[in-house]
Amino acid sequence: MPYFSVIVPVYNRIDEVHDLLESLTHQTNKDFEVILVEDGSTEPCETEAKQYADIIDVKYFYKSNEGRSIARNHGIENASGEYFIFFDSDCVIPENYFSELSKRLKENYTDCFGGPDAAHDSFTDVQKAINYSMTSFLTTGGIRGGKVQMEKFVPRSFNMGYSRKVWEKIGGFREMFSEDIDMSTRVRQAGFSIQLIREAYVYHKRRTSLPKFCRQTYVFGMSRITLKLLYPGSMKLVHCMPAAFVIGSAAMIILSILWHWYAILPLAVYLAAVWITAIISTRSFKIGTLAIATSIIQLGAYGCGFIKAYVWKILLGHGRNIEEEILIRKGK
Repeated sequence: MPYFSVIVPVYNRIDEVHDLLESLTHQTNKDFEVILVEDGSTEPCETEAKQYADIIDVKYFYKSNEGRSIARNHGIENASGEYFIFFDSDCVIPENYFSELSKRLKENYTDCFGGPDAAHDSFTDVQKAINYSMTSFLTTGGIRGGKVQMEKFVPRSFNMGYSRKVWEKIGGFREMFSEDIDMSTRVRQAGFSIQLIREAYVYHKRRTSLPKFCRQTYVFGMSRITLKLLYPGSMKLVHCMPAAFVIGSAAMIILSILWHWYAILPLAVYLAAVWITAIISTRSFKIGTLAIATSIIQLGAYGCGFIKAYVWKILLGHGRNIEEEILIRKGK
C-alpha cells in the first residue's frame, strides 16, 4: 500500500490534469497513489487518467457537481494511504517533491503540513506576475508560505496534506470559500501539529488572465469575513491591509486632485518598491512591470470584497449563521 494518497478535485481541466500527471511520473519517490475526482465536469479527463495508469497508480472517479471540498472528501473515502496530499489540478510537481516531503516527515513528523508555490519557467508572464503578487511580503505579508510571515502559517489546499488520524478525528473539508483555512483552523484546534515544509513546493499556475485573477481575489476578501464570523478572534492585522490599501489609495488620489499632487507620493513609493522587488525576484523587467498591475488587482479586489462583506455582514448585521451557510452550499 502506498504511504501517500494524492487527491485532486477536477472540473473541466483536461490540459492541466495532463501536465500534473506528467510531472508525477517523474517523481524520484513513487510511494503514492493518485486519486482524481471529477466533480461533474462536462469535459472529463478519464482518458488522461487511463493514459498514465500504466506508469503511476491512478484511480479515477466521476461524481455529480457538488464542489471541490466534497470532491476532496470523496477522494479521501477511496484512498488507501496513511497520509493525504491535496493538489489543485493547475499544479505541476517538482520531481523531488515526495523525496523531500518523506525526508522532512521522518526528521520532524507533523500531522498536517503545507508547502509554498513557485512559478515554473513555462508559465506565461502574466502567471509569473500573479505568482509574485500572491507570494510577496509586500502584497500578502508572506502568509502564503513565504520565508517571512506576518501571521501563523496556514496550509493552503493547492499544496497541503494531513494524516489519516486527522481525518478520523475531525473529518474532511467543508464546502465553503477558504475551505483550506477553515480546515487548518480545525486541525489546530483539535491539537494536531502543523508546519510549513518549504522544500515541498509546487509550481502553481493560478489564474491565466487578469479578470479571472480579480474575481478570485475578490472572493478571497469576502470569505475572510465569513471566517471571522465562524472563528471570532481569527482576524489579524495583515488581513485588513488590502482594505486599508483601497481606502488609503482612494483618499490619496482624491487629495492629489483637490489639494496637491504630493498626496499621492506614498502610493507611488509603494508601487515603486513592488516594481523593483518584482524585477529582482523574477529577473525580468517585463514581469516586474506586470507585477504592478497584478499587485494592484490583488490588493484592490481583495480589499473591495473584504469591505463589502464587512459592511453587509457585520455592520449591517446581515451575516447569517455560518453553519447554516455551509449546509446551504452543500445543497442540504
